[in-house]
Amino acid sequence: MLIEEPRRCSWCTGDDLYQRYHDEEWGVPIFDSVALFERLALESMQAGLAWITVLKKRERMRMQFYGFNPLELAKCDESHIQTWLLDPGLIRHKGKLNALVRNAQLTVAEEDFSGLLWRFAPKASQRNRRAEQPASQTAESQAMAKLLKSKGYSFVGPTTCYAFMQSVGMVNDHAQDCWRYEACSSHRYCAGGD
Repeated sequence: MLIEEPRRCSWCTGDDLYQRYHDEEWGVPIFDSVALFERLALESMQAGLAWITVLKKRERMRMQFYGFNPLELAKCDESHIQTWLLDPGLIRHKGKLNALVRNAQLTVAEEDFSGLLWRFAPKASQRNRRAEQPASQTAESQAMAKLLKSKGYSFVGPTTCYAFMQSVGMVNDHAQDCWRYEACSSHRYCAGGD
């Protein structure tokens, strides 16, 4: 008996890694500060690259970047960055690597990193209104980018912030006929009530 593949968002077809990320992670709310920092770092690393490139390098980045633990990354210096620049398993962009360390230092200094980010989540009643072609940025992602930049964060423009918001479940941009749409719509959110 042939088992029919579930219907997915069109962006994730054709690659098992993409599909696993889509099926298991994308759009599922995250509130843990270390996990949020990892997603923000990955989205920052993605700037100018295909997302599949980031996914393929993610495990190596986790190994080299201390599991994206901001407490550990905040201690890194130029010698770490020089070593990372020689590692073909990483995204070797000096500006992004400098931003990773600086953003980790800023994250460690935040009293409530999760709360800082989740304050930009749209109200629950606005989170599941996916258009056929979702926006690349919103008023909320623009506000998030503006605040993060004012605090000194880098590689966090409004498009990066919106991709981050999609990734961590602040918005549900799964296609309405995608098998993950309903599950991601039904998660309980801790911020931005109706």
